[in-house]
Amino acid sequence: MRFGIVILPELPWRDAGPRWRAAEELGFDSAWTYDHLSWGGLPDAPWYGTVPTLTAAAMVTRRIRLGTFVVSPNYRHPASFVREVLSLHDVSEGRLLLGLGAGGTPDDRVLGTPPLSPRQKVDRLAEFTALLHRLLGQDHVDHRGEWFTAVDARSNAGEAADVPLVVAGNGPRSLRLAVQHGSTSPDGGWVTTGRRADDQEGWWRSLAELSARLDEQCARTGTTLRRYLSVDSGHRYALQSASAFAECVERAAALGFTDVVTHWPRPEPPYAGTRDTLEEVAALLPQWRDL
Repeated sequence: MRFGIVILPELPWRDAGPRWRAAEELGFDSAWTYDHLSWGGLPDAPWYGTVPTLTAAAMVTRRIRLGTFVVSPNYRHPASFVREVLSLHDVSEGRLLLGLGAGGTPDDRVLGTPPLSPRQKVDRLAEFTALLHRLLGQDHVDHRGEWFTAVDARSNAGEAADVPLVVAGNGPRSLRLAVQHGSTSPDGGWVTTGRRADDQEGWWRSLAELSARLDEQCARTGTTLRRYLSVDSGHRYALQSASAFAECVERAAALGFTDVVTHWPRPEPPYAGTRDTLEEVAALLPQWRDL
């Protein structure tokens, strides 16, 4: 089991920087930030850019993996975004984890594009992911698809950049996409927030169903991949206490998840908690690694 923490990009760097350094010092394996233009959970809060934030984080850390939680095609094009990915891959010395997802609101409206159905969003994610994957491994890429066009797109990477892709999704097609692209790197994989449920137990049941479906996909294709779980996506914040976090870790491990990801505590919702609980949990991480 490995442990990740999300640091929301809501604070100026003078306040955010110490959190990224502390995430590494506390022993977390990965640190992530959201990739939005604005986020529905804090619609009126200050909000900083994902790529500059991760670049700065790479400069003040040495070991911890750094990830996007998650990039969507709502306002990005693979042919331009690959430059940012390659730069992060270089600055972080290969520590980047690239989370990708279909995208949600309000980012899907900000550029004035027509609303898309869930099926269309998955179609677009599939094309975005496949084209980005090509650009990370090839130079001079031509592509003309339903959602994206690239004409002699250059990566100039010299050699294929081994950037792990961590694909989000809960539907059958998204799970297949995660298996296809997440299995190409040892740290790539699938990430989920589970499905909406009436209570916490219903949320855990949804995770059991999703994990079983992924088992079927992996058995059918003969692949293995890491499974990342956002443990704060149910009805309780995992860092409300050390015992609550321990329960989440044990239940996630029993369902086959290899990585659990929580959020840095905030003074008020969402993710209301304390630094004391965070440090108490961090001290216990070594005993859970063998789950």
